[in-house]
Amino acid sequence: MTTYRAPLDDILFAARLAAGASAFEAGGILADLGDGLLEATLNEAAKFAEERLASCYRDGDRIGAIFADGAVTTPPGWKEAYAEWVKGGWNALKADPAYGGLGLPRLLNAACTEIWQGANAAFAICPLLSQSAMEALERAASEELKKTYLAKMVRGEWGATMNLTEPQAGSDLALTRVKARPQADGSYRLFGQKIFITYGEHDLTENIVHLVLARLPDAPPGTQGISLFLAPKFIADSQGRFTRRNDLRCAGIEHKLGIRGSPTCTMAYGDGDGAVAYLVGEENKGLATMFAMMNDARLAVGLQGVGIAERATQQALAYARERLQGRTPESDAPAPILAHPDVKRMALTMTAQTHAARAICYETAASLDRARRQRDPARASEAQRRADLLTPVAKAFSTDIGHEVASLGVQIFGGIGYIEETGAAQVMRDARIAPIYEGTNGIQAIDLVTRKLQRTGSALAREIEDMRAIAAEARFDGASALVDAVADFERTSRFMLKAAPALALAGATPYLRLFALARGGTLLAKGAAQGEARRIAIARFFARNLAVASSGLAREAMEGGAAVIEAEAALHA
Repeated sequence: MTTYRAPLDDILFAARLAAGASAFEAGGILADLGDGLLEATLNEAAKFAEERLASCYRDGDRIGAIFADGAVTTPPGWKEAYAEWVKGGWNALKADPAYGGLGLPRLLNAACTEIWQGANAAFAICPLLSQSAMEALERAASEELKKTYLAKMVRGEWGATMNLTEPQAGSDLALTRVKARPQADGSYRLFGQKIFITYGEHDLTENIVHLVLARLPDAPPGTQGISLFLAPKFIADSQGRFTRRNDLRCAGIEHKLGIRGSPTCTMAYGDGDGAVAYLVGEENKGLATMFAMMNDARLAVGLQGVGIAERATQQALAYARERLQGRTPESDAPAPILAHPDVKRMALTMTAQTHAARAICYETAASLDRARRQRDPARASEAQRRADLLTPVAKAFSTDIGHEVASLGVQIFGGIGYIEETGAAQVMRDARIAPIYEGTNGIQAIDLVTRKLQRTGSALAREIEDMRAIAAEARFDGASALVDAVADFERTSRFMLKAAPALALAGATPYLRLFALARGGTLLAKGAAQGEARRIAIARFFARNLAVASSGLAREAMEGGAAVIEAEAALHA
């Protein structure tokens, strides 16, 4: 089985393209990554990922997480790998320096996240959630909570989870039933159950900080009555040491299709007097605070899709170059299957889609950096609106691509790809969850058409203007397909802004894919403008073979809604 190698040249190229060359110069918003720091850090990240994380990837699937007597044991080698992760300071990259973080740019963290996820997605989802939880606490927690929890979380000594889903409340958080009872000392007690809690219990950290959505006794109905609470696995004893077990437990873990080394837990709160918890932010406004964590995690999960797609592409290309099968019109000698046009088409599709997804994710991360670091408030606000607009596209497109590319990888392997020994099947199984968690990709599309288009103001117009300019200047053969794709996207965007709600919802998913094709294709064309033959070839393939789907997606988004809404008869036997 081909092992994962971090694609540093492609990662650095995408990062520089997203940020702009001047960003890394003295006075630029990413000047702290100048003087070779970006390259040096990514080299170290690649070394750690390839030597430590990739080496325990297969055991994560083969052995998986083990649940016994209320405790979870992670696969062999994971505790040691996590200890090295913590020692390397990787958990602190983008965290607030006030609590021991390095305060480095989101773009650097995004690049590292792709590397971790490509090497071992089931392992890397644990620190991903911890970093997202730190984001929420930095924004909304009281100074007392920050002082108590953040430093240990930043150092990686304590992990964190996101507790949203309940048996009756999957994506509909208005149905949340977990109860929070206020106490005289200002704390709360939690009662209820959460399901599908990633790393809800494990042996990697000393403590686990659960961020839990729950309802107060007098909370209004629906999402307006949800509060966010911090409930640690261990609470402080009389000496201030976190040795007392809180009234919460893992009731079991799921047996899953993929990422089997990542324990997916059912969490029970309040078997006795209730789990001690502390309010994060304001009462009944917990969903808004949780979205700070979720948006951070959504970009990270998009990068998981990129990392998985990269791994699948590396495996498939290595096999296709070595496997001799059949003959080509040019030769009677057995040829590598990569020489056959259809296999080459699949391999190019994998490559081009992976590059496009990476470019969109890195653009989103760079926009977040501009929003946080730009001194001009107007420009900072503009950058935040752009990041908000791109986030659902980054999450949905990249995770869809992760799954599609992994499936193509199995196809290139052929029958042997369906057999576990090659590793292609594991990658495909691991990829399947990413379009589902952190908000299903259907929800990302709904968010895009019902919220982001309406709330980001001029960001959409600027995005289209940028795409149009790049497509018009592209000089490679087939670039006219990008001009058409941008025009299709612009036309469909106008429709979505005015469409009746039901029609907009019915066309949301093809619209998001159309957005990604236009944006991804033009970003690849922007990279191709630098003249490197490989990048020109990737951009040309994307334009002529993938972006040409834009016209069909536009028609589906604008004209197909009625056939969805009025198709009840088709769904009855």
